[in-house]
Amino acid sequence: MKLLLDTHIWLWLLQDPRRLGPQAFQELRDTKNELWLSAISTWEALTLNFKGRIKLQGNLADWLARATAGTQEAPVTHEIALVARQLPLHQDPADRILAATAQVLDLTLVTADDRLLGLGNIKSLANR
Repeated sequence: MKLLLDTHIWLWLLQDPRRLGPQAFQELRDTKNELWLSAISTWEALTLNFKGRIKLQGNLADWLARATAGTQEAPVTHEIALVARQLPLHQDPADRILAATAQVLDLTLVTADDRLLGLGNIKSLANR
């Protein structure tokens, strides 16, 4: 399975895996699955760090290299931007881009966000 990590899932996996549900944790650790990250999640994590809401350890470039090891980068393309604008979803641009990325690239979005889980046009895996 190709799993796109919502930003909070990625951060929980790195910093507090106990917050992951058993099924999500098992799928994220299964080496048969591919883990995908959008650059929008990197932007969100860096923004949260800048605002003091999370603490990323050490040099940010080094942290990012460690934090993205073993993942595939999901690009933010023009098609993804177009689909993101058309989604029947709240106005959070990061959530829109993640949902559109899952739809366009045919990835399964791993999230605890009920608003994203409720979208019928994307595959999702609930953090349960």
